[in-house]
Amino acid sequence: MVTVEFFLEGFYITILGVVVVFLVLALLALAMYGIGHLEKALIERKKPVEVKPLPKEEKEEKVIAEEKPSIEPKKLAVITAAVLAYIAEKNAQLRPLPFKKKPSDVWRLYGVQTQLEEVENFNYEMGAW
Repeated sequence: MVTVEFFLEGFYITILGVVVVFLVLALLALAMYGIGHLEKALIERKKPVEVKPLPKEEKEEKVIAEEKPSIEPKKLAVITAAVLAYIAEKNAQLRPLPFKKKPSDVWRLYGVQTQLEEVENFNYEMGAW
């Protein structure tokens, strides 16, 4: 028989389990928060130190040349068109895989047969036959 003592013991174990789960989740959340805070602190520490500007007399004027792309835009367009044409040709050669629209009835019939055998066995064990 189920007594009040067994019921209370199960209730206490359930409460203990829920408390343990939430404590572990809270510890994991605090660990993740701490790691994120530590990462932000390390990133901010790595910021470059500001360099003081040199006096005007010592400054060297640097000529900044515009960097031109290594490939001309026309050549880049031709190469891109060729790659896209190649991919389109490859995709056209692919053929869809055949598949059966209706699965075989063998599995359904096997399931029905198994259920009938279980009913027969149950009736035999109960003494109905």
